[in-house]
Amino acid sequence: MTPAANVLIALVALLHLWFLVLEMFLWTTPYGRRVFQLTPEKAGLTRSLAMNQGLYNGFLAAGLGWGLLAGADGHVIKVFFLSCVVLAGVFGAATASRKILWVQAVPGAVALGLVCAAG
Repeated sequence: MTPAANVLIALVALLHLWFLVLEMFLWTTPYGRRVFQLTPEKAGLTRSLAMNQGLYNGFLAAGLGWGLLAGADGHVIKVFFLSCVVLAGVFGAATASRKILWVQAVPGAVALGLVCAAG
């Protein structure tokens, strides 16, 4: 199950890199505003908050990458960062948009389950 877990971890990490790009660089573009359903005014007002959030998503991706690169020694790192992904996704779903539950928390939880099952 470890190869499947590692593939899913890599996909979750790539998702978080994409979130970084969306939040740090595309937030105020027509595409970014469409994704997050923002008016140009609201996107402009919230840009610095989104950039900060994007940076945190980058840290999650980096941590998952670190766990993958650490091989067998990365088990605890993977569990920690996947747990952070799941908690952030649940919090985001509760406070911002339910869509976050499906886009972030569920993939992270499935990956976490595979990592824990692999032991």
